[in-house]
Amino acid sequence: MLNRKRNERSQVSQDTSLIAHGTVIRGDLRFSGALHLDGRIEGAVLGEGDDAIFTLSEHGQVQGEIRVPQAIINGHVTGDVHVSVRLELAAHARIDGDLRYHTMEMAAGAQVNGRIARQADDTPRELPSPNALDEGVMA
Repeated sequence: MLNRKRNERSQVSQDTSLIAHGTVIRGDLRFSGALHLDGRIEGAVLGEGDDAIFTLSEHGQVQGEIRVPQAIINGHVTGDVHVSVRLELAAHARIDGDLRYHTMEMAAGAQVNGRIARQADDTPRELPSPNALDEGVMA
């Protein structure tokens, strides 16, 4: 059983793409799996699939919009950020643009220079009917 867990972990790490320090990409970038950015992207970063995770290192930069399910940001973003599941802003994170998130963790020192808004859950919450409340009180 331990070997199976190790194999599953190694398969996940094989799906990680790295854009190294000193690399500049001009244009939109679509990815699935995991993307780790130490370089610079001048364009949109779009994560496809519910398990896509974008990591921006302390040295990484994005000039453009980011739309991903999950993100860990520790570098500089100039543009709007939309994270539909979970966002982690590390101590060196700097976002110059609007931020929309579902769940966020923000470290001391992180900066957001723009509007911050939490995205509502996709599933609507329904109130129980008045009859159901009355029945619950009597029971």
